[in-house]
Amino acid sequence: MKFLVVGLGGIGQRHVRNIRALLGSSAEIMAYRVRRESPTLTDNLAVEAGVDLEERYALRVFDQLDGALAERPDAVLICNPTSLHVPVALEAARAGTGIFVEKPLSHRLDGTEELITLAESKGLVGLVGYQLRFHPCLQRLQALLDANAIGRVVGVRIEIGEYLPGWHPYEDYRQMYASRAGLGGGVVLSQIHELDYVYWLFGMPRRVFAVGGHLSRLEIDVEDTASLLLECVVDGRPIPVHVHQDFVQRPPTRACEVIGDAGKIEVDLRANSITAYDEGGHVSEAAVFASFERNQLFIDEMSHFLGCLAGRETPVVTLRDGRRSLEIALAAKRSMDTGHVVDLEAGGVR
Repeated sequence: MKFLVVGLGGIGQRHVRNIRALLGSSAEIMAYRVRRESPTLTDNLAVEAGVDLEERYALRVFDQLDGALAERPDAVLICNPTSLHVPVALEAARAGTGIFVEKPLSHRLDGTEELITLAESKGLVGLVGYQLRFHPCLQRLQALLDANAIGRVVGVRIEIGEYLPGWHPYEDYRQMYASRAGLGGGVVLSQIHELDYVYWLFGMPRRVFAVGGHLSRLEIDVEDTASLLLECVVDGRPIPVHVHQDFVQRPPTRACEVIGDAGKIEVDLRANSITAYDEGGHVSEAAVFASFERNQLFIDEMSHFLGCLAGRETPVVTLRDGRRSLEIALAAKRSMDTGHVVDLEAGGVR
């Protein structure tokens, strides 16, 4: 198979490594590079000094996108900054390739419906990179909710916080996409995984209210803290879903608590643990995936994408799904800017 990777930062290189791990030398990997400044990185984002990135992964490199697409890749992996996703994805769709877009789909809705319509009309595979869909704790959470293990859900609390300068030790955090409004950064879009799994597990929110902004001393021009209240509907009943996001917490946290009228479920995504409690407050189930490695999420995601390209599987996160989570994020940003509740059912985001 032939792949074109657009963007060779940390996530782009991770996908290249995983394609090599899954397909070996049978995969032809091309890269569209503009700046060519990314160092060669390990799984843990450490720099491999003196190692040539293009030689390490046997990449054919192009400095023009149309030249790379003329090679007729089977799929394009779009891993450049968020604000550049849709223009590249549109060119890939016009060329008739499969499309893998890193989250979020974009930093605004402009062009996303055109992309979706074009990909659907051509029958192209389109997958958005929300690897938490493959996390064993969240998959088990979904199974417990489907089994009505805690009765009626009455509320959800989700928290993610991690110190931004620690994300990529190899680069100045002030230059990262997550730090810059012009590249589609900010905590709401950069930590959008949580909004995707809210959509996955509880459906599209009806209303969104959010407060936050640039509250810390980080040298960035985007929001670093956001607190969202989403009104979702489960079995015809409105439930509150609270999502806290920040770029400052040390130590980091990533957790979810689902409260029901007959128990609750706690998930710690950093500890890879899930605990369910019954209506008496006793532990009814507990599991720790101690040997689970973070890169397995990306391996499983890429295996799924390959299965979709081969026609064996259907994308778990379609381009349309990616637009949905983007709508939630943009509603939160609009609410922060205006101080008002955004009604998504009334078409609150344009």
